[in-house]
Amino acid sequence: MKRKLAIILTTTFLCQLTFGQTTEPEKHLRTVSADTINGWKKGGVINIGLSQTSLTNWAAGGQSSFAANGLLSLFANYKKSSLSWDNTLDVGYGVMQQGEDATFLKTDDKIDMVSKIGMKATKNLYYALLFNFKTQMAPGYNYPNDSVKISDFLAPGYFMLAIGMDYKPKDNISVFLAPLTAKMTMVNDQNLANAGAFGVEKAVYDTAGVLIQNGKKTLVEFGGYLRFQYKKEIMKNILFQTKLDLFSNYLKDPQNIVVNWENLISFKVNKFISATITTNLIYDDKIKIAIDKNNDGIVEAKGPRTQFKEILSIGFSYKF
Repeated sequence: MKRKLAIILTTTFLCQLTFGQTTEPEKHLRTVSADTINGWKKGGVINIGLSQTSLTNWAAGGQSSFAANGLLSLFANYKKSSLSWDNTLDVGYGVMQQGEDATFLKTDDKIDMVSKIGMKATKNLYYALLFNFKTQMAPGYNYPNDSVKISDFLAPGYFMLAIGMDYKPKDNISVFLAPLTAKMTMVNDQNLANAGAFGVEKAVYDTAGVLIQNGKKTLVEFGGYLRFQYKKEIMKNILFQTKLDLFSNYLKDPQNIVVNWENLISFKVNKFISATITTNLIYDDKIKIAIDKNNDGIVEAKGPRTQFKEILSIGFSYKF
């Protein structure tokens, strides 16, 4: 009986090797095993979307237009025993031209790098240290007036260092809470710094308008930070990702929470074609937005406002 059982088991094993057939539970176990392997896991995705409209003698009116946007997202994660180190880099850029003789206008521009290292405290809880850097690549203007620059590379640039606890109940969920957080805002453009852009201390002028002291290029804050991340395939070939950052400055107006909320929905058509919807909501009381109440081009005042951006892109996508 034992000999027959041994023959049956051996035959089954050889058949599995020969034909490579696996059951669904076995596939799940292999996935779980792959996710928990020690060492480096690297990869990323690149998306390039294009849209174009051409009008010739079009009686209904309108303008020809062209738009292009791209997104590069990379990750490099390391895991060994109780140590984990997660690194991500997101780079996005987009332009639009409306009218055959019009100049290209920037519609998207970001660099966002995050590095988080953690040491396991309990089963799902880690002691963690997080570093975050955000900025943009090219100058931004107060369109349609392209002579007034309102942002540039490292203007602003955000640097954050946070110490806290990272809760990971599952591989696709992370809740990082840091009661000790240092945040620095850099405005590496003296004209913008003199205007007090992005919360830095503005320049001092005398009664005749003569510059007495340049504005400061940096603003340092100390406070608490919360970062929530979630990713899930909600349906076949439909992926949803969300990231929420909250920061409170202990030193001044701690009740004014800085909010940065990003969402991504990706629809996979085939190996190389996909559609993506991205949204970004920002609220920072230190960033003053021009207010044009009568919509006549005249700025009546400046104040904090909720910023919102949405991008729909259909085009080439490659995952590696």
